[in-house]
Amino acid sequence: MHQPRNGVQERVSERAAFDRGKIALIGAPSSAGARMVGQEQAPRFLRRYGLVDRLRSIGLTVVDMGDLPEVRFSPDVLNPSQQNLTAVLEVLRGVSHAVDTAVANRAMPLVVGGDCTVTIGVAATLCRRFVEIGLLYFDADADLNTPETTLTGILDGMVLAHIIGMGAPELANLGLQRPLIDEDRIALFGYNEDGGGLDPVEIEFLRRTRMAKYPLDQIERAVPQAAAHAVSSLQSRTEHFLVHFDVDVIDAVEFPAVDVPHRRGLSLSGTGEALSVMLQCRGTVGLVVTEFNAGHANSGRLAEILNEMICKALSASDDG
Repeated sequence: MHQPRNGVQERVSERAAFDRGKIALIGAPSSAGARMVGQEQAPRFLRRYGLVDRLRSIGLTVVDMGDLPEVRFSPDVLNPSQQNLTAVLEVLRGVSHAVDTAVANRAMPLVVGGDCTVTIGVAATLCRRFVEIGLLYFDADADLNTPETTLTGILDGMVLAHIIGMGAPELANLGLQRPLIDEDRIALFGYNEDGGGLDPVEIEFLRRTRMAKYPLDQIERAVPQAAAHAVSSLQSRTEHFLVHFDVDVIDAVEFPAVDVPHRRGLSLSGTGEALSVMLQCRGTVGLVVTEFNAGHANSGRLAEILNEMICKALSASDDG
């Protein structure tokens, strides 16, 4: 159950709305919550390889809000269980403000990170603009560690934990309510228990969570159908939901530009099909794309592939 901040639940409005076909592009060039540099280059690379022009070529009105200030990862030896918390928090405040401006102008936010912590800032604003949003967490990991359980102190491995109200108070209390999103309005899609990215404490949490679960080994043979089921599951619980898309869900052989490649993942085609299904729904109120490390040797070609996937999925939204 939600706990309002300071005992008072305030919302900018009870219901927000978008102009169909209007996208606000927001770059969040930060690797502060990651484990190495590279992800802060992603917004610049995706722009360089044609993201804005591609979006406009499929008939979307693009409000390009530019990129926030760049923040690069550096080891934080003084805070080993929550590295770069202050820098991450500053990034999220900037993201939150940009998303608020986008929604006020009736444009659906397309936020390009950067590391996964960006999604906390997006969710914090959308929870103020919409009543009880859901979250479709399309990711190879569960990101359910906390500063108390982490083995690395890397905050992008704790994103979902903070969204459901655990972890560092500075992040868990970023919005007007805690938790930002209840477990029963979250669907985990594409995570891989055998991929080496989930710690034992996360696996145990998954055993008892109320979140809808779509692990890789259950969806990879019928990805679009599984995505449709996940969307339907969320729609039965909430009218609006945010899509978080971490590119490490893609098989690393086909898309290696991530910090920690997983042993197995979805094919490029399967990933694109799933993303298209997720964005076809009129209840989708935002898309966050994270974890593309543009420091990879083939980052230009991979940026073009990712741009094509994003735009194809967004073009499918006109049919939903």
